[in-house]
Amino acid sequence: MPQYEKILLKNMEQPGYAGSLAEYEQTGGYQALRKVLKDMQPDQVIEEVKTSSLRGRGGAGFPTGVKWGFIPKDHPGPIYLCCNADESEPGTFKDRQLMERDPHQMLEGMIITCFAIGAETAYIYIRGEFRLGARILEKAIHEANAAGYLGENILGSGRTIKIYVHAGAGAYICGEETALLESLEGKRGMPRFKPPFPATHGLYQKPTVVNNVETMANIPHIINRGGAWFAGIGSPPKSCGTRVFCLSGHVKRPGNYEVPMGIPFREFIYEIGGGMRSDKPIKAFIPGGASAPFLTPEHLDVKMDFESVALAGSMLGSGGVTVMEEGTSMVWAALRLMEFFYHESCGKCTPCREGSSWMTQILQRIWDKRGRDGDLDMLDELCKNIAGRTVCAFGEAEVGPVQSTLKHFRHEYEALIREAEAAMPRGKEIPVLTN
Repeated sequence: MPQYEKILLKNMEQPGYAGSLAEYEQTGGYQALRKVLKDMQPDQVIEEVKTSSLRGRGGAGFPTGVKWGFIPKDHPGPIYLCCNADESEPGTFKDRQLMERDPHQMLEGMIITCFAIGAETAYIYIRGEFRLGARILEKAIHEANAAGYLGENILGSGRTIKIYVHAGAGAYICGEETALLESLEGKRGMPRFKPPFPATHGLYQKPTVVNNVETMANIPHIINRGGAWFAGIGSPPKSCGTRVFCLSGHVKRPGNYEVPMGIPFREFIYEIGGGMRSDKPIKAFIPGGASAPFLTPEHLDVKMDFESVALAGSMLGSGGVTVMEEGTSMVWAALRLMEFFYHESCGKCTPCREGSSWMTQILQRIWDKRGRDGDLDMLDELCKNIAGRTVCAFGEAEVGPVQSTLKHFRHEYEALIREAEAAMPRGKEIPVLTN
């Protein structure tokens, strides 16, 4: 297996490391915060992060330093930071490990971020099912407060920064930043229209930065070792640093692996993941969580960076790589994912709310060998009428698996429809789709 330098997973791979404050300090923890408070101004921190070319690790991949720079410099009222820990994307489980195994790494990144953007209050919006993670974070916050890293006059700097943990209620849509803010305000988790953007009208309509757990965990290392160091790792200039990818599915060694961005999927799946579990040929893989379009064996040499995956017709998304072996039905896979998206649609936008229901019914009917001529054209049309017609990116997310399986494996759909037509008694029609 190739060996790469670990940055985010380094501590937790040490035998016996439990993530306590004392252990974190022994590895150099909170030295970045001391450096920032002693030697740097907020604008210098932002520029260092811009130099690093760090991009958001939650899905959209927006440049982190640029996002911080959007916060108004002369805002008289409060500014907020929200850490998006609502990791709900099927096939993605990296943030959970980062929070549970090394919580102070993320907390230090959040404190530095608050210093850079001028925030005194920060929230960790954590997935409701992550009860263990929430308890661990609460304990870590208590430790940081007692040690003077949080609270009033942190490390004698005159700065006040407080962090609170807020558990969600299990809604996938709250991973979208504006729906997260609505939920945090006590409202139903539904996305907002943009503009205005959170940088000017976020939490309680105040300037707000929303960043992912893994993004926050990178900040102390960038401050300690420099933005230029981070920018020299991976696939410069636009896909820099390491990234924690989640590997699951029909592989021998599933798990979280931290690798430099830009290595080929072939290396990741076969050398790091050990190859296919049953030694069957690979049939398809999802490169970036459930909302990313499927790729095929011909894409195994695509590099694991934002630009290369986009050129291949998919997206790096949340970093969840799910592998499927030969013999897996792509119609079944698309149906399972569509059932998830239909269940998780917040219902705000008609194309998403109604379209996901119709697509689920059509896919189920095809899988049950009750499909009919025209179903595939209907699926194509529904996808076109959902993508780009919703307030948030959920519309594009839910059509990705269907569009990609229709593109690469249309013959599997057609075969099931032919079986249905052959088995149908002459003169008997299949019931019309109902919503």
